[in-house]
Amino acid sequence: MYFNKFPKLLYDIKNDGNYNLVTDIFRRIKVRSKIKDNISLYDKYDVGEGESPETVAFKMYGDTNYFWVVCLMNNIVNRFYDWPLDEYVFQQYVADKYSNPEGIHHYEITQSSGKQTGDGPSDYTHKLEVNSDTPGAQSVSNIEYERRLQDEKRQIHILAPSYLKVFENEFNKLVVR
Repeated sequence: MYFNKFPKLLYDIKNDGNYNLVTDIFRRIKVRSKIKDNISLYDKYDVGEGESPETVAFKMYGDTNYFWVVCLMNNIVNRFYDWPLDEYVFQQYVADKYSNPEGIHHYEITQSSGKQTGDGPSDYTHKLEVNSDTPGAQSVSNIEYERRLQDEKRQIHILAPSYLKVFENEFNKLVVR
């Protein structure tokens, strides 16, 4: 459904004079920050264990074909790196990436001015990365660091279903230009 909306063009893949009709996959549409910053247009959603963009689209819009709206609203380009991993794949990923998953990734402290607490269990914006000899520095393991990244990916924006058709119409106009 997503690429069906993209224009087609003639392209000589082998540079031998034989042209084929191909989908112009280099068309890019980005959700304007004005839209993403308008909280009345979307809901926050926590991606559950094993959920995919298709699963979320079905839950929110009643149709798996709207997975592309979920991806566009959250700037998800790569399903493996931009979407949260299920627990089994996450454990494998960490084991492959680090020789010692429990080893120290970095040290951090709570900043002394400004924001000093997180806005929820997976908000660490009040923490500062520091050297190990900084007074009060606490270690963060490799697996804890990677889990934090996964937790950030779990919190996505979902376009409110009442705006879906307007969004789709605007997308169609932009992609055809």
